[in-house]
Amino acid sequence: MQVILMLSVFLGLNYYVFYRLWNMLPVGFLYRLVLILSAIVVISAPFLLFTLGDKLPYSVTSTLNSIGFSWFIIFLYLLLVFLSLDLLRVLKVFPVETILYSSWVGIISLTVFVVLITSAGYVRYTTKDRVELLLNLNKQTDSELPLKIVAISDLHLGYGIGGDELVKWIDYINKENPDVVLIAGDLIDNNVHPLYEKNMAALFSRINSKYGVYSVLGNHEYIAGVENSIQFMKDAGITLLRDSVALVDDRFYIVGRDDRSNVDRKPLDELVASLDKSKPIIMLDHQPYNLEEAEQNKIDLQISGHTHYGQVWPISLVTDIIYEKAHGYIKKGDTHIYVSSGIGIWGGKFRIGTSSEYVVVNLSGKSF
Repeated sequence: MQVILMLSVFLGLNYYVFYRLWNMLPVGFLYRLVLILSAIVVISAPFLLFTLGDKLPYSVTSTLNSIGFSWFIIFLYLLLVFLSLDLLRVLKVFPVETILYSSWVGIISLTVFVVLITSAGYVRYTTKDRVELLLNLNKQTDSELPLKIVAISDLHLGYGIGGDELVKWIDYINKENPDVVLIAGDLIDNNVHPLYEKNMAALFSRINSKYGVYSVLGNHEYIAGVENSIQFMKDAGITLLRDSVALVDDRFYIVGRDDRSNVDRKPLDELVASLDKSKPIIMLDHQPYNLEEAEQNKIDLQISGHTHYGQVWPISLVTDIIYEKAHGYIKKGDTHIYVSSGIGIWGGKFRIGTSSEYVVVNLSGKSF
């Protein structure tokens, strides 16, 4: 029922946007025909992707992905523009009728707006921010050097983000010469099929780190099929922590929580009950809910993702309401927490008012 309601709202709002575009277009059969065909293509593309994706050639599915999910962002901004214009029309604040009806000025202005905002959004997405954190733990440690971590989340590898981008991200990681690489979930987008088709598992062997690569599941690993996702990580040589703990080189712990998609995941206190609290404890938990649990259970560093910080404004405002910390660093007691906006993206490759990033953490203790 919820799915039907959401689908109805989505289709209804699309009708409103195309109705407004129809009115704005100067009268002409060819213009109207192009508009109708465009509406059919952009609205049907994501549905074709989900129903027929595995049965179509990779190039076709990738194109459907780009068209369908880019439209989500374009649609959002067209919706905001038309709602604003209609509000002005109703309030009679400004005579917008000349723009809303049969107006080349309106169409051209709208086209320029969409081109500018999507172009800027694409450039912002392709520019990856390097976030560096220098964190001191409030505990004695016997390590001689700080621990250098590269943390990433939300790669969303699939039909939209492929091997070429992954290779660039691996280059960023290797330039840091990290002790360990941590992936805080959503490595996979919606399907493992394109990852195998493009042999992406082999690319992870290019990552150079002293202690390897550790990951947890995100909600998209469940969407892609949890068993398929687990197998891909195994094939990629990634150590998956699913409600489990790794003691690395007798030096520090990595606690990996299963995603909240698993309603039966273990409580955090059960996971850490037997740990030596004198050693640094790092936790990966994809979705940043109930951050106080990390503080209560003496976690030194939590890395999360999931939010994407909304990807585009004004959705980022919504994530600020939903999460205690939708993006960035927060400290609760002696617990350091970082919520990443993700190195990849879901859907159209646009970042508007947000960033794509990788996080470099230098973790020290009192003895350093």
